Amino acid sequence: MSRPPDSSREDERRPGADVAWTMLELDELAAAYWDVVAPAMHADGLDPETERPSHEWLSAHGFRGLVYALREYHGRTFGEFWADDLGLEETDTGYAWGLDHGQTISLLEGYLDSRRERGNLSESSGDTLRYRLAKYVRAYRAANDTDDLLTPVARESDVPAYEATDAAWSAFDTLDAELAPRTMRRIHEAVDAWYAHLVRRQRASVNPVAGLDDEYRWSRRANTSESSPANPALDSSHVNALYKAAETPAERLLVVALCAWGLRSGEVAALHRSQLVLDPPAEAVPYVSFETRKNGPGEVSILYGREAAAERLGELGEREEWNGYLFPSERSTTGHRTRQTLLNRFDDLADRAALPDEIAGQKPVPQMGRRFWYDSYSATQEAILADIGEIAAEQGSASASVVLQEYLTAERRRALRREHMRERLAAAFEGLDRSH
Repeated sequence: MSRPPDSSREDERRPGADVAWTMLELDELAAAYWDVVAPAMHADGLDPETERPSHEWLSAHGFRGLVYALREYHGRTFGEFWADDLGLEETDTGYAWGLDHGQTISLLEGYLDSRRERGNLSESSGDTLRYRLAKYVRAYRAANDTDDLLTPVARESDVPAYEATDAAWSAFDTLDAELAPRTMRRIHEAVDAWYAHLVRRQRASVNPVAGLDDEYRWSRRANTSESSPANPALDSSHVNALYKAAETPAERLLVVALCAWGLRSGEVAALHRSQLVLDPPAEAVPYVSFETRKNGPGEVSILYGREAAAERLGELGEREEWNGYLFPSERSTTGHRTRQTLLNRFDDLADRAALPDEIAGQKPVPQMGRRFWYDSYSATQEAILADIGEIAAEQGSASASVVLQEYLTAERRRALRREHMRERLAAAFEGLDRSH
């Protein structure tokens, strides 16, 4: 019986066997790619300028040392080396991402490479992760009419953070119309991890889906009944009663910030004038900016309630000394009121507004105002689909969602969502001038 070939001797006959990969700097590794790897790819019928070799190919042809050196000595995956150091883009990744933007595809593949190399991701788990990411990027393309997912979040981008967030939310709105809550949760987990990876690797400055699981009904955890959430939402009549019961600018702002902006009670307590952008450039929407938040930096659009904020700022601005907080406190070390103080104020308002002692079995609390905002926002998609049903019929389409994605621009879809949201808030905040 013939003796099996000596694998070490076989490695010595491979092109990369005599290269001291771990002794090379990045520029020398790049040169070695063209001197050693590229000829081997040509010999195998591959184009070294457009076809990124797989890990299986690199291993089979004796280039495991290159992958090891990149990971251990330079903190890079081969995919990152390919895109950033060699400056290459693939024309055929071997997987149909549904995109034509090479840099976005490279970052998706690079993330999968990193998970495989650093996280020991199995082949089947990698396929599942790829599938979930692909569902998102295809929905993003459909919702925003672009293949480029990188530019809106890139470190040198001129795109405002709120626009990048709106674009990501649009993609999840698209998916939410067709997928089950459990699937949505899993897709969000995958996408959130991808964006977080880009932020850690300094490819992105913002994660536009951080905290998005708080915005949707599918975010409820496994130990929470979907039919009976821990904190149910106020309805429009409750919000209306609270606003009418508010007697001061501070109380009106409290109701607006909770129910019209969807802020947490702790965020309301710590609001500072520097966070409010009430007069943005033309065509832009006023917003509240957060440098640090529970789920990272972000911006919250002010679709309704600008006048309530301006009224409170005007009142505080007349003081001789004011530290800038919208709920200031001279005795607190933070300079602003505590969350508990605002909870007490909400209780007083709820009593004066004659809210029920219990709503869906729960005592009224500020989080129910926040839940009102979430429910109102998620309901806008249904309202928009209903409005364009006639257009779907005229186009011969059985699905209004297809018309929404294929016939309306991303800007028009955002405008529709905002207008419907304003209308819902207008029904609750009777007598309040709305922001435009």
